[in-house]
Amino acid sequence: MRRILLLASVLSLTACSSLGVTPWERDLLAKPEMQLADNPMEIGFDDHTYFSKEGSSGGGNFAGGGCGCN
Repeated sequence: MRRILLLASVLSLTACSSLGVTPWERDLLAKPEMQLADNPMEIGFDDHTYFSKEGSSGGGNFAGGGCGCN
């Protein structure tokens, strides 16, 4: 019974060891068809709308808005 518990715990710890994108897989994510928007003008308009609503520019990856609330 102890060996089964030990084996189960070791297997559960190794199940999460391979998270992330390896360097040779990043070329697939960099292809144009993997982008969120294929039109650069659309990206510019989305950014303009976002920053107009937030009242700030920069820091798009952080939580909270330009109003100072988190």
